[in-house]
Amino acid sequence: MMLAQFLQFLFSGVTVGATYALAALGFTLIYNASQVINFAQGEFIMLGGMLAVFFTQAGLPLPVALLLAVLIPAVVGVLVEKLAIEPVKGAETVTLIIITIGASLVIRGLVQVWLGKATHSLPAFSGETPIEVLGATLMPQSLWVLGVTGLVVAALWYFFNRTLGGKAMLATACNGLAAQLVGINTSRVLFVSFALSAALGAVGGILVTPITLTSYDVGIMLGLKGFVAAVVGGLGNGLGALVGGLLVGVLEAMGAGYVSSAYKDAMPFGLILFILFFMPRGLFGARSTDRV
Repeated sequence: MMLAQFLQFLFSGVTVGATYALAALGFTLIYNASQVINFAQGEFIMLGGMLAVFFTQAGLPLPVALLLAVLIPAVVGVLVEKLAIEPVKGAETVTLIIITIGASLVIRGLVQVWLGKATHSLPAFSGETPIEVLGATLMPQSLWVLGVTGLVVAALWYFFNRTLGGKAMLATACNGLAAQLVGINTSRVLFVSFALSAALGAVGGILVTPITLTSYDVGIMLGLKGFVAAVVGGLGNGLGALVGGLLVGVLEAMGAGYVSSAYKDAMPFGLILFILFFMPRGLFGARSTDRV
């Protein structure tokens, strides 16, 4: 009985943790490319889920609806970069953070006006029949979340290690001025990083909507927990983002199950305080840089 209960909490935590990991990877991509911490990341997660619901209810086939629900947030991410970040290039870090928070409020407000305040859900991709594992139940949608997250991580590894565009992004992250001197278009790198980051968030939102539901305001907490995951793992470290996301999700589920669900949302923030107190650079010790 105790094992089944533990596994149940673990399955729940790993599933939602994979979504936090995707959000954390989005934070990491943009931070590496520009040193900007994008607090609009949570709204991309919300947009993915809300648009998937909107397009499926409009009668579009599921694959088309899901594709549009990823592409449109990617375009929104590019617009945020072009209209909000690029005009103030070189501004102070705090200024950039405030701008991304403002972009978050604008996106949330527009979605609220367009799609309303109601809570929505998507049908599970592979039905609702649970899978029994040692007395615990695992929903098929959880396998989709974990499987797609694994594929995304593998694709990002390939992109950064085997493609010219990925290596250009890494070079820009390492030294933007040197990257410009060897002919890398750093503006385009930033453009691509925002599009990729938004698309990653949207994928997470789509995957988790059949499990946790979605509404116009879910992005606030999802984005914050994604940020916690990124910092816990080591801001700027891709592997750290993945591990941090899973760790935050499991801690949250265990805390809700064994302590009290009232403290569920407080657990990640307790973790970030603990990690930063003992390991200021996070678990994977992202390199320290000064923005100049």
